[in-house]
Amino acid sequence: MKRGIPFDPAHTAGLPAEPGVYLFHGARSEVLYVGKAKSLRHRVRSYLARGTGTTVRIRELARQTRLVETLVMGSEAEALILEANLIKEHQPRFNIQLRDDKKYPYIKVTVKEPFPRVFVTRRVRRDGSRYFGPFVSVGRVRRALEVVKRLHGIRSCRYALPREAPVRPCLDHHIGRCAAPCVGLQSREDYREMVDTVMRILAGEVAMLQAEVEEDMHKASATMDFERAARLRDILAGLTAIARQQRVQTVGGGDQDAVGVARDGPVAVAVALRIRGGVLIGRDTHTMTGIEEASDDELLSRSVTYSYLSSGTAPLEQLPREILLPSAFPDLPLVAEVLAQRVPHGVSLHVPRRGAKVRLVELAVANARHALADQVRKGRAAQPRPDDILFELQDFLGLKVVPRLIACFDISHTQGADTVAGVAVFLNAEPKRPGYRHMRIRGEWANDDYRSMAEAVSRYFKREQDGEGPLPDLVVIDGGKGQLGAAGRALGEVGLGDIPLAALAKREELVFLPGRREGVSIPRTARSLHLLQRIRDEAHRIAVSYNRKLRTRRTVRSGLRDIPGLGPRREQALLSRFGSLRGVSEASAAEIGRIPGFSEAMGAKILTWLGKGGRW
Repeated sequence: MKRGIPFDPAHTAGLPAEPGVYLFHGARSEVLYVGKAKSLRHRVRSYLARGTGTTVRIRELARQTRLVETLVMGSEAEALILEANLIKEHQPRFNIQLRDDKKYPYIKVTVKEPFPRVFVTRRVRRDGSRYFGPFVSVGRVRRALEVVKRLHGIRSCRYALPREAPVRPCLDHHIGRCAAPCVGLQSREDYREMVDTVMRILAGEVAMLQAEVEEDMHKASATMDFERAARLRDILAGLTAIARQQRVQTVGGGDQDAVGVARDGPVAVAVALRIRGGVLIGRDTHTMTGIEEASDDELLSRSVTYSYLSSGTAPLEQLPREILLPSAFPDLPLVAEVLAQRVPHGVSLHVPRRGAKVRLVELAVANARHALADQVRKGRAAQPRPDDILFELQDFLGLKVVPRLIACFDISHTQGADTVAGVAVFLNAEPKRPGYRHMRIRGEWANDDYRSMAEAVSRYFKREQDGEGPLPDLVVIDGGKGQLGAAGRALGEVGLGDIPLAALAKREELVFLPGRREGVSIPRTARSLHLLQRIRDEAHRIAVSYNRKLRTRRTVRSGLRDIPGLGPRREQALLSRFGSLRGVSEASAAEIGRIPGFSEAMGAKILTWLGKGGRW
């Protein structure tokens, strides 16, 4: 449905003269441009004056605009906030396009939960959680977080404890990474005390943990356990990365953001250095495109309003008391007014002229230039770590537990005969070949894949329940909704209906989940989809190989073992001497008679049987 009024002088003359936001819509009602104005009537009518002074971009925008939508606001400051949010929402093609390059993550502690979780995130929300960061080194922070969680047993699952809990602990408990509060093996008080310790470490009080890890490292080295010593050395480096203070000159209390912008042709990069207590803790980077006709003031204004006024930015209490800018821009007073109203401790925007603050801005500009150069020569992405792939898969499938242990089932048969199942098992995104299984389907189901799948799943998990090892965190079925339903019913019958299930369909590569009508479409480039495909292909290989083996046995047996007087030992002797059924049929009776335990007469009978298709 089209909105607004036609874009022509006859209609725009009646627009309000108050401040507000205007949206230009194209022929298909798409948003082409979002802007703010002190007077909506004056600003919108200015686009109709297509004189020689207007730019090519403005003339093209006016040519494509069909409708104008206006939103009256109480002040120009309110219009500035709305403009920033609408641009972020619609990403209009005629506005400067700005993209987050969030290389430095935060660590999030969900303190509002009874049993808080600790994990890395690039999205900061005002949800009552504690956020630590941003951090400079992504890899080291992830490794440091892993050791913190390993030493203190912080859970990685997503259950809403204690209301939502599994029947049994997951693999993390079996490998010593979690004390399993989900099943009552750790009290809430002990867990909260552990989380408090972790938060002190994340806040920089890591001396205690560093000493502990360093002592363990020396012990491992003394006992010649060099592999563990090397791992602890890397962990110690990660902890140092959290605690390390990259000191810059402290100025005016030391809580500042320093903003710098660099441009090159159609691309620009804006960088905000985050300085807290005189310590450079990280940077935020934004890439801007569609800037060919934009001035330097427009780029700086767009970057600042996006970073500090649009929705989804950092919590207000985490903003600094001062933002240092390389230059002023027309909307600077408005941005300062909005931040003064919204931030409890107050924020000032300042363009330094001399001294240490100027050097901080110069450092931000230098970082922006380096980031811009990186955009041009961006190389191949680093190989993702297994945990990253598993966390991504957990997100796509909405799983409560990180799927560290995955089992995949596939059925194979030859026109209803020799029906078999193959089971591939992956641990931490890598094959666990000792856990591979194959089985012959006992039921006379012919080519009924659903009933065959149900039998395979039921038999596999009955055996696994009798063992002492952990059960899979995720079961993957090679097939569609039918196979998924059959596997789900089988799991329910053996009392394991709580194990997560997913089916990967070959043709569309859609992932089907129980209770969901539509399949989940994981991007073709996603590493998590590649992992599912690898597991599916392994299960398929196991099943097909076993089916081929049975088929070969059956073919040989129908030709030799059915011969009267020829048992397994004589059959093996024939195959060892002639190599195959064809080799036996092409031999002479005398050649067969020379094999120990055979006679020429026996050889003649065998050749007669084979020549007449199994009849004397």
